[in-house]
Amino acid sequence: MTGRGFLPALPALILLFVFFLFPVVRMLGFSLEGGTLDWYAKALGEQLYLRVFWNTFEIALLVTFFCLLLGYPLGFLMATTTPFWATVGFIFVLLPLWTSVLVRTYAWMVLLGRNGVFNRTLMEAGITTDPIPMLHNFTGVLIGMVHVLLPYMVLPIYGAVRKVDPAIPAAAAGLGASSFAIFRRIYLPLTLNGIFAGSVLVFVLSLGFFITPALLGGGRVMMIAVLIEQQVREALNWPFAAALSAVLLVFTFAVYAMAQRFTRSEAEAAR
Repeated sequence: MTGRGFLPALPALILLFVFFLFPVVRMLGFSLEGGTLDWYAKALGEQLYLRVFWNTFEIALLVTFFCLLLGYPLGFLMATTTPFWATVGFIFVLLPLWTSVLVRTYAWMVLLGRNGVFNRTLMEAGITTDPIPMLHNFTGVLIGMVHVLLPYMVLPIYGAVRKVDPAIPAAAAGLGASSFAIFRRIYLPLTLNGIFAGSVLVFVLSLGFFITPALLGGGRVMMIAVLIEQQVREALNWPFAAALSAVLLVFTFAVYAMAQRFTRSEAEAAR
């Protein structure tokens, strides 16, 4: 890259250095206080904190699964329906992205509370006699996170389905293939990259989620981001919070590296 070609990228590089690279380096410095790895040993050696990491990965996997379960049919429908209904689908998918995560989380607190809309509807319909606990527990966190992260699954799947040549499933249908066979033998293999991209994106974002699990979990569902916030705000233990952040960052990079390797292998196999 020549000097002139480098200049347009200079403001972005400075921005990344000041607001990303420098804080990360400072965080790593905090975690190595005293020149030892004691805080890392505590983060990875004590059962309590290992359990928090396990809870974080468990929730991230479940959120990814439910986003895929809901997002694939929605993305497929948006990609194969008429332009009018595709536009309607885009409005409903993108509308949550225009709303603050904090606002959406408080809305779920109103809906899922003991006197919330869902419980009142169920009790008035005679389906239940007592409120169903859906707030400040595992269920509420899953519902809130799936709602927030669903668009990140739908959009890659939509793009992958749109790339499928319509002539291929049309030819299969003309040869007598059923709708399920067309989906299983054509659409599913050709959209695996979209499924994989959406899954990785949702999983990585879930690992560092804070607002939704903090509010909907009510302190009873502990994820690593919530633990880091507690260490900073309540315990004022910056070195340990930095060590936890560094471990989470390494896990996130590991997931991203595996995703890159898988994508590269798929691209090489397709050549």
